[in-house]
Amino acid sequence: MNESFTFYNVSEKQMTFPVVIERIKGFIQKDPRSEYVLSIGSDSHVHQTETKFITAIHLHRKGKGAWGCLKNYCVKRPVFSVREKISIETTLSQEVAYLFTSKYLVDLSDLLIPFTDEGADLLFEIHLDIGRKGMTKELIQEMTGRIEAMGIEAKIKPDSYAAFSYANRYTR
Repeated sequence: MNESFTFYNVSEKQMTFPVVIERIKGFIQKDPRSEYVLSIGSDSHVHQTETKFITAIHLHRKGKGAWGCLKNYCVKRPVFSVREKISIETTLSQEVAYLFTSKYLVDLSDLLIPFTDEGADLLFEIHLDIGRKGMTKELIQEMTGRIEAMGIEAKIKPDSYAAFSYANRYTR
């Protein structure tokens, strides 16, 4: 899973992580009085000869739009085990979340601190493609525990939109 960390979206194709940070800062600077949710989430789709994983970085300006980008990862075989797929998705989300070192998170928060009295805020979450219904319900405690051990809030369906909605759109 040590594939090159390059990201893309509909506007840009080869963004390094420092470029992603600059795009996030630019998005926040356009409206520093807002509440933001920075979320990381992964989803996957099994194809005939491989399993495609997408990890999303999603910055939601609550009620006022969003900015996001994606990172691809491919396993050169079909991954049919739900536990294995969800474990890989969680690991990929953790890897990207680790890129947001405390320095980057402090830099982003510093943009908002002058406006906290006006409602500015930044939440950092990892969104997991698991929920209380279906085959993934037995994985909730294990996967959320991995995220919470990092000191990051874990979200599951229906609150994990970065995984089951944004990343999911690009796995097929």
